[in-house]
Amino acid sequence: MSRKFIIGSRGSDLALWQANFVKASLESNFPDKEFEIKIIHTTGDQVLDIALSKIGDKGLFTRQIEAELLSGAIDFAVHSLKDLQTEQPKGLVIGAVCKREVPNDIFISKNGSSIDDLPIGAKVATGSLRRRSQLLHYRPARRAGLEG
Repeated sequence: MSRKFIIGSRGSDLALWQANFVKASLESNFPDKEFEIKIIHTTGDQVLDIALSKIGDKGLFTRQIEAELLSGAIDFAVHSLKDLQTEQPKGLVIGAVCKREVPNDIFISKNGSSIDDLPIGAKVATGSLRRRSQLLHYRPARRAGLEG
């Protein structure tokens, strides 16, 4: 029997869906190989009472996974690109990127209005620095009402 390949993943629903998707693709393309998912708990998974943007730490969702990769405890990891640092740690590379489905975020409002319909001073809540930046870029006049 061939060696088992260990896939590192966070334990969130999204992370596990992604890891299982990659695992199924690998099993389909390499039926003679065995793949297993190992859940790795990260700092970002454990800090639930503070906005992650306030911590100001890079790698909240990746540091422990990177350590497992570098130590050889896992063979590779499946992870959301949005959580990766701009530069990868020495010894690690992004080896593949899966084809994306619809990459859109969603905007929900009480009265069915769109982002374009928001009046100046309207409140928009998001915990994501990326979404905040995108909204500020798209509608710079709305800056005063954007809450993080």
